This record gives sequence, C-alpha cells and structure tokens, in this order.
Amino acid sequence: MTPSTPPLPPADELVLVDRELAVLEAHRARLLTRRAWLLSMIAGPAVPRARATAVPSAAPGGRATGETSGRGARNTLLILGGVLLSIAAIAFTVVSWGSLGIAGRGAVLAAVTGAALAAPVPLLRRGLAATAESVAGVGLLLTVLDAYALRQVGFGGGDAALFAAGAAAVLAAVWAGYGRLLPGLVLPRPAAVAAAQLPLLLWATAGRDLPAPALTATAAFDVGIALWAGRPAVRRFAAGCAVVTGAGAAVIALVDSAEARTAAGALGPAVTFAALAAIALVAAGRSDRASLPAAAAAGLALTAGVGGVFRELLPGGWTLPAYALAALAPAVVAGVRLPRDTARGLAGAAAGTLGAAALLTLPLAALALLGPATALSGLWRGAPDDAYAALGVDLNPSFFAAAPLTLLTAAGAAAECARRARAAAGDRAMPWDALRTWAPGAAAVLLWAALVTVPAAVRMGYGAAVAYGLLTALGSLGWAAWTRGGTGPLALGCGLAGAVGLGGLAMADRTATFTVLGILTVALVAAAVATRAGDTVRAVFAVAATGFGGWLLLAGARAAELTAAESGLLLMAVPAVACAVAARRPRSGGPAADGPVPGPWAVPLETAAAVVGAVAVLLASGDLPMTSALLGLAGVIAAATALRPERRRPAGATAAALFLLAAWARLAAWEVTVPEAYSLPVSVPALVVGVLLRRRAPATSSWAAYGPGLAATLVPSLTAAWGDPGWLRPLLLGTAALALTLHGARARLQAPLVLGGTVLAFVALHELAPYVVQAVGALPRWLPPALAGLLLLTVGATYEQRLRDARRMRSAVHRMR
Repeated sequence: MTPSTPPLPPADELVLVDRELAVLEAHRARLLTRRAWLLSMIAGPAVPRARATAVPSAAPGGRATGETSGRGARNTLLILGGVLLSIAAIAFTVVSWGSLGIAGRGAVLAAVTGAALAAPVPLLRRGLAATAESVAGVGLLLTVLDAYALRQVGFGGGDAALFAAGAAAVLAAVWAGYGRLLPGLVLPRPAAVAAAQLPLLLWATAGRDLPAPALTATAAFDVGIALWAGRPAVRRFAAGCAVVTGAGAAVIALVDSAEARTAAGALGPAVTFAALAAIALVAAGRSDRASLPAAAAAGLALTAGVGGVFRELLPGGWTLPAYALAALAPAVVAGVRLPRDTARGLAGAAAGTLGAAALLTLPLAALALLGPATALSGLWRGAPDDAYAALGVDLNPSFFAAAPLTLLTAAGAAAECARRARAAAGDRAMPWDALRTWAPGAAAVLLWAALVTVPAAVRMGYGAAVAYGLLTALGSLGWAAWTRGGTGPLALGCGLAGAVGLGGLAMADRTATFTVLGILTVALVAAAVATRAGDTVRAVFAVAATGFGGWLLLAGARAAELTAAESGLLLMAVPAVACAVAARRPRSGGPAADGPVPGPWAVPLETAAAVVGAVAVLLASGDLPMTSALLGLAGVIAAATALRPERRRPAGATAAALFLLAAWARLAAWEVTVPEAYSLPVSVPALVVGVLLRRRAPATSSWAAYGPGLAATLVPSLTAAWGDPGWLRPLLLGTAALALTLHGARARLQAPLVLGGTVLAFVALHELAPYVVQAVGALPRWLPPALAGLLLLTVGATYEQRLRDARRMRSAVHRMR
C-alpha cells in the first residue's frame, strides 16, 4: 500500500498478510527443492534422485526435524524384535517341545543357540553394535532355555535346587567368557554377574539352611567384581547386587540374632555381621565414592553383631544398653587413623545407634521425673515405699535399671566427641564445628537424664530419693547460675524440670513438701540475685522463684486449713512482692541507670505476677465478695505499677479494668441485676476520657471519643427496656436518648446524634407496639394492603423530592465529626 492509500479494515488486511506469507512459503519450498537437487548432483549418482526431490519439514533455523531420533527408533525396533524372538523361543521350548524326538530337540537347540551366539560376530564387524546386542540377548536367553530343556529330559537328576545352582554357575561362567571373547558387547558381562547371584543361594536352600552365609559370600563376590571389573557398567551393576545381597544377609542375621536365647546362639549371626562389616570396610577402603556409605554399613553391622552377644550376656530387659555398648566398637575403630570418609561413616553409625538408644530411653527419664506428680493420689496421703513405687506404673523394673547405663554411655560418647572437637580445631577431616556446637549440650542433657533415672533404677527409698532429687536440682541450677553461655541454658532447663518433678514427689509428705519448696524458693531467689549468666537467666530465675513461692504459700494455706478463697487472698502476696521487685532499677553501670527503662527482668516478672494473681482470683471464684476484694487488690498492685512512667499506659489500663471487675463482682454479690449499675461505671470514665481527648485533639472523631462510652450504657439499657413491662426505664432511657440526639444536632457531633436517635426510635417503637398491634387487630383485613399501596403511590409520586431530602440529610450527617 502507498502512503496515500486509505488503510484497509483489519479483517481485509489480515487476509492480505496471510496471502503474502503463503506465496513466500511456496517460493521457499521451491528453493529448498532446487538446493537438494544441486547437492545430489554434486555428490554423484549414488544419491537417489527421489531423496533429492523430497521436501524436508523445516525447523525455524532451517534444519530438518523429526518426532524421534534415529537411534531411538532403531533401539525401539531392536528391543521389540528381541522380545518377540524371546517369546517365540520360550513358547517353542515349553509348549512345543514334546512334538520332536530327542535328536530333533538337540539339533534345534544347538542350531538356534549357536546361530544366535555367533551372529553378533559379523554384526560387530559391520558396525551394527545395537543389532548385535539384541541378537546376543536372545542367545543368552536361549542358553537358559537349553538348561531348562536339559532338566526336562532328566539331566542332572536329584534335587532341582542343586541342578539350578549348578546351571546358574555354568551360565555365569559361559556368559562371562562370551563377553570376554566379544568385548564389543555390553550385555553378557552384567548378565553373568546377575546369574552369579544364584548358585550359592540355591545351594544353601537345598536342605542346608544357610542363606545368610551364602548371601554374605555372594556379597563378597559382588564387591570384588565392583572393585576390580574393567567396565563401569559391570562395576555399577555389581555394586547394586552387593547392596541387595548384603542387606538380605543382614536381615536374616538380625532375625537369627533376635531369636537367639543364649550367647552361643548369638555368635553365629555375629560372625555373619563381622564378615559383612569386613566386606564393607574393604569396599570403603578401595572406593572413594562408596567410602562413606560402606563404612556406615560396616559400623551398623559391627554394632548389630556385638550387640546381639551383649544382649544375651546382660540381664533381661537390658537390650538398649547392650546395643549402646556395642556401638562403642565402631566408635573405637573410627578413632584409628583411617581415611576421612571411612572414619566419618563409622562414627556416624555409632552416633546413630547411640542416639536411637538414648531417644528410646528418654521417655523413661521423663516418667521418672514427672510420674510422681500424676501417680501419687492426693496431697499428703503418705510417702510411697520407694522411688519406683512412686511412679505408679506396671513396667518391668529392669527397664529402669538399664536406663542409667544407656544414657551414661550416650553421654560419654557425646563428651568424647566434644573433647575431640575442641582438640581438632582447624581440622577438616570431620565436621568438628558442628560437633563443637551440639556435643557438649547433648552430653549434659544425657548425663542429667541418667541421674534422674537413678532413684527408680535402684529403687531408692522415699527420703533418700527426695534428698537425691534436691541435690540434683540444686546442682543443675547452680551450674546454670555460674556458667556463662555454653551448657548454661540447658542446665537451667534441666534444673527447673527436676525442681518441678521433685516438687510433685515431695507432695506426698508434709515435711518433705515444705522442706523442698522452701529450699528451692530460697535457692531460686539467691540465683536470681547472684547469677553471672546474664539478664535473661536472671529473669528466668526470678519467674521460677515467683512460681515456687506461690506453690509454697498454697501449701502453707493447705496446712493452715484455709478455704480456697482465703488461700487466694494469701497467694496475692506473691504478685505484690513480684511487682515491687520488678520496679527495682538496674545497678549503676546498667543500661537503665540514668533513665526510666526498667530492668530486663521486669516484663517476665510482671507476667509471672499476673499469672499467679489470676490463679488467686480463680481460687476465690466461688466467693463473690472475696473475688471482688482480690480483684480490687490486684487493681491496687497494677495502679502502683502504673506510677512508673514506662508502665503508665499498660498498667493503668489494667488497673482500670481490674477495678471495674471488682465493682461488678461486688454488685453481683449484692444481687444487683440493674444493667446500668454495671454499665455506668464504664461509660462515665470513658466519656470523661473522651472529653479530655477532644480538648487535647479537637480533630478527634466523636465516634472515637464518645462512641464506646455511650454504647456501653445505651445498648444494655435498650436490651433491658425491650423486656421491661414497666414505664420508668423506657421513660428515662428515651429522655436520655432525646437529650443525646439534641446535643448531637446542636454540637454537630455524629456519634451522639446517631446513637441517641437510634435508641430513641427503638424506645418509641417499643412503647407504640402494643397500640399498633391493637389497632391492626381492630381494622379490616383489607385495610393494611390498601394503606401500603397508597404509601407506595405517594412515595413514587414524590420520589425525586424524597431522594433530594435523603441526600441532604446524609451530607449533613457526614459533615459532622
């Protein structure tokens, strides 16, 4: 188109563009055909003319493309051909075998097998490797069918399993030799390795019942092939076979070890495990890629074998300690000068075994710690006979007797890891950095768990168990207070858990209760004052002291035979003391010495005080006068806290809420049911705050300033008025709503106007409802529909005017604040 030509419509222009593109494509096809013919003429007459005149499907870059590659199509055809030939051979051998005589059978088998095995030789010479592989695969299958045919004619006699073992061995040797004669073939040698997996296993199952040794020997053979075979494909396949046969031998040996009833009976599986470990160590030493997993497998096998023997030597129920002690064997071997990955694999196996044993034992430690708190029936019902009886469980005592040994073994291993990690700074042969991080903490926790289980393990007497638990808890708390970082936080957690468990155990006896709780409270207070571990640990000690102090006061109230409400009043002393301590400023040199910022323990301590105060109020919940007193006392404590500048807003709001709840509780105690008595103490202060807020910030919305205070009284009063048959409440509520409406209209305040007008409308509706019902009942039934129709006609006739009035009213309301 020329610049002066008017533009075409889009549809017509699209047709024109498509037509031009079609012309270009046709011209391109002609050029490609001419190019192909020219290439054929240059190459000579050997190139078929039909090939030159073919038009290829062009890719965007001009190259011919297809939906599949030539190699893929070739391999697919060869695989399908091999499969069909194999199926035909199997059908002929199994189904049609009986229609031929012995001479015919032999001739057919020999001819077909020989031809299939000989055919790859000329195919490889011509470079047809893929075809040779397919034909060789058919030939290998035919050798298997030959063995089957020989068995069918009675060759070999005797046991079929022995014949199958011998046949598998012969086939493995024949296939391996065939692959050696024709090195261009890939399939025969992996097939020989696969056939070699069967002879020993079949021989072992032929009445000898030795599958584990047979699989072990096969695994050793596979490892040898995987290490020393020439071809990568053979090595990889043999490595996979070694994993399968080794795992099978390990599973059988593990079952035999579990079923053994004597140490002598466990020696057989232990020998199997030792052999598997030796094989895996050889593989780890010879192969860099398999070094780590093979060493880990060797460590697990060594642990399983030694652990099975130890299990039978130790008393019943000591299975976990047996395997935990056995795990030290690979750990010791890992300490010998070994390659890096081998040492890591052995150490990982030992750590995994010890970690599993410790994890399975930790529930017993938790039961020994917290069991008395749930098992002992009632407060001061009498001390149990011993620490094991205090648990209240029906478990084998040997489980608890074995728990300390398992945990101590794991703790010792973790401590040794920590020691080596500290001594090997800068050494990259092992992950020492990670070990330096978690090993000391793991050792400390496991050691503490072992100490916790000792009383139940040795069936320690009640008094001795209490004294022992007290020493353990104080030791852990002292370590946490003295240590900076490191294992300090873990020791703090363990010490507090031990203190709680000891408190539960001590509740069985009155003297033990006051002794334990008193000592722990004093110790926690002293630790909070004198700790060197930092402000966070100090805050934790202070919170724990608050909790144990409340626990001690409740025990004292129970001893004094106080009621629950009186106990709550006594307990309220704890929040008072805690808030007084929280108000204390840090010493000179601290971050808050020159400012109003409180100590870092203030917020946790005040939170603990709030929790204890809530418990005190809940104790008195059945006594409304005492509940009111306690709420008022809590409000006084919160108001005293609000005197501090940094706590003014949260503590002040909390104090106001507590005083309000105290007033409500007192009104409920006096059986006051008038809702205004509950709502006005909320509305009046809220309105006063709203007035002060509007004076300070005149732009504040009336909804934010007055809405909550007005709604707090108007909504409950309106709800009560609708169910009140009297006239006084609706009259007072309507008068107040009218005053609010007029004040809102005069002062142009949205909240009083809307809330007052809404309440006034509902009050008027409530008062007029009986008369409306009476009038409607006296009118004819046709009159209400007629009045409704008339109303609709009137509204429709004056719609525009009513709409303007509504818009004017909405604008006026929106202009209010």
